[in-house]
Amino acid sequence: MTMSTTRDIHVPEFLAGDEFSIPTYRVLNQEGTLYEGAEEPPLERELARRIYQAMITTRVLDERMMAAQRQGRLSFYMQCTGEEAAVIGASAALDDADMIMAQYREQGALVYRGFTIDEFMNQLFGNELDYGKGRQMPIHYGSRKLHYMTISSPLATQIPQATGYAYGQKLAGDGLCTTVFFGEGAASEGDFHAALNMAAVHEVPVIFFCRNNGYAISTPAIEQFAADGVAPRAFGYRMHVIRVDGNDILAVYRATQEARRIAVEHNKPVLIEAMTYRLAAHSSSDDPSGYRSRKEEEAWREKDPILRMKRWMIDKGWWDEEEEKTLQEQLRREVLETLKQAEKRPPPPLDSLVTDVYAEVTPGLQHQLDALKAHIRRYPDAYPKGARSLDPEVSRTDDANDKGES
Repeated sequence: MTMSTTRDIHVPEFLAGDEFSIPTYRVLNQEGTLYEGAEEPPLERELARRIYQAMITTRVLDERMMAAQRQGRLSFYMQCTGEEAAVIGASAALDDADMIMAQYREQGALVYRGFTIDEFMNQLFGNELDYGKGRQMPIHYGSRKLHYMTISSPLATQIPQATGYAYGQKLAGDGLCTTVFFGEGAASEGDFHAALNMAAVHEVPVIFFCRNNGYAISTPAIEQFAADGVAPRAFGYRMHVIRVDGNDILAVYRATQEARRIAVEHNKPVLIEAMTYRLAAHSSSDDPSGYRSRKEEEAWREKDPILRMKRWMIDKGWWDEEEEKTLQEQLRREVLETLKQAEKRPPPPLDSLVTDVYAEVTPGLQHQLDALKAHIRRYPDAYPKGARSLDPEVSRTDDANDKGES
């Protein structure tokens, strides 16, 4: 069986890949008007407004929660700032039943699909209403009902998982696909290459969506790879690929629409490289001033994807400044009020630490749990939340005091 099509040569001839030049797909310029020759995708008014409102909600949530982290109310946070068009534009092009596997900067996808501010807060504070029962770091969201796989900390593990999940979708034949988000830094992990090879060989409906935001924490892209970005790697796996302006909501939306069609109709994987920029720090633990200049950041602020879409919406008569002001004010109030409620809720019951792994709690786990409870009861002041969880009367008294009840 012939595995490849080649031509014969009789003297050494080496190729470096320089003959592959991947263009960048753009539709909307920074002024909010179409590039000459560009075609506006069929995006109806209500869908455009839903996308834009999701972008604003994500930005406001990020600003408020980063402030809460700096106030010591939250241990950790990561922002999507500057990458909203890439994440939300792609999500809008999917079927709401398609699986999304995220890295850790894709909260906008959840916002778009209807994850409430209250659900965000419960996860961030790991309280009794957190779907993950307080077992994860903040920003490790997950939602079964919204088809959003729970985030895990190890970098790039979601990429091969997406290939496997998409293989299951292919077997099910339901006409759905999986989209997996990751950064260009994660594309340097071995998981990336294993996933793309498996997807291409087994022909599964998966979209690999790379947010190339310029930095893997503090390492600039120029120090991460010698090739022309991540997109050319698709050729090694004979995979469909497109590079898109990640700050152009119309280009991202249209490119993902077409990628989904290829994935679902032909069971072919697709790689999308969205060229964007992380305007915020890598995380609340990072200081970007140590590895990039203010001048560089300001240059990219002029390319803000939200501002670009806003200008396009206003030009079409689908949005105005008064609506913008009203939405911003309403969101800030909602985020702050919900934050205050979520941080007062008690943590999950201590017994939940040892559930959900085995059908019945093993003797070893039960022994550890009993020892933990004894330790907390001995030193309740050192573990106020644990003590609250152990003693329902304390919890009810604290809640009453918080509400000003006697």
